[in-house]
Amino acid sequence: MAHKSPLAIVKETFGDKAKLVEAVEKFTGDELWVARTNKDKGLAHVSNAKLLRLHATFTTVKEKFGTREKLIDAILELQKRSKDAGMRQRLSAWPVPRLFDVYKSTAKRDAASARAEAKAPAAKAAAKVPAAKAAPAPAAKKTAAKPKAAGKAAKPKAAKKSAG
Repeated sequence: MAHKSPLAIVKETFGDKAKLVEAVEKFTGDELWVARTNKDKGLAHVSNAKLLRLHATFTTVKEKFGTREKLIDAILELQKRSKDAGMRQRLSAWPVPRLFDVYKSTAKRDAASARAEAKAPAAKAAAKVPAAKAAPAPAAKKTAAKPKAAGKAAKPKAAKKSAG
């Protein structure tokens, strides 16, 4: 099955690009939007693919968090930095799509570490087998020291002559 083009998705979901732009503009309030668009061009000159991504991201963030501030709070909680004012200030300058990407990657990393910790008790229990019951390690073989080359050992270092 062929992948649909962004234009086909826009026509299927919204009817035309103007309706998609209107749907994205609903999210341009102070709650979610960081005003970084070109005032002369506006959102009508943005590609269909980008508008679709923006709409999907803003819809998800609006449903899950409500505002940018709550998304920033969630990121700081996941990173265990909720009291870090500098980090909060830095994140408040970022646009919502970037914040949401950070949230998703942090949540994914936390989930992976939680799964690893869940497996860890079984591994620790296996590692705690008493040493007496474990098989003795094979003794290391000692090798005879190799004699140095005769030519190198016989040469004395030359003494430095002082100019005087």
